[in-house]
Amino acid sequence: MENRSGVFLVKTDWWYVERMVWLIAGIDVLASSVLAALHHPNWTFSILFVGICSILVAVTGFCIVGNVLYLLGAQPLVPDRKTVNNGKWSKIYFMQTDEWYLERCIYMFVGVNLSLSSILAHYYSSAWLYFTGFVGTATIFFAFTGFCIMANFLYRIGMEPRMCRFL
Repeated sequence: MENRSGVFLVKTDWWYVERMVWLIAGIDVLASSVLAALHHPNWTFSILFVGICSILVAVTGFCIVGNVLYLLGAQPLVPDRKTVNNGKWSKIYFMQTDEWYLERCIYMFVGVNLSLSSILAHYYSSAWLYFTGFVGTATIFFAFTGFCIMANFLYRIGMEPRMCRFL
């Protein structure tokens, strides 16, 4: 992998499945972080669920929310061959899992961090909710602007993106 310069941004000219999933996940994580801090610690399990789903998306390419959006007519940006094969679209959406590209690594990184921090927030210290709140806010920001701190770090160390533009 080679070091790069510049800024990495994902495409934001239309609302594709993966981008909408980031927005929905970010809203869920941010809202659950606030509710866990102000109302009841069991809201951390909602954060844990998003984290586990994110890991499953990274490993299998299957996303529950992504499939609901796909069935409602949203188009994916990086569909797998299981989703579109020889120009024919299937009824189930899978994200590409042919290699560990940048955006797929983000799903794994976010999933692991949300899972660990939600467990720590529930069983150790509610201060971990600041981290989950940050991740939720960053994910919402990523969905709207295309900019992600982790994506830029991975891009700069040479990870290959699939859904990007460069500045």
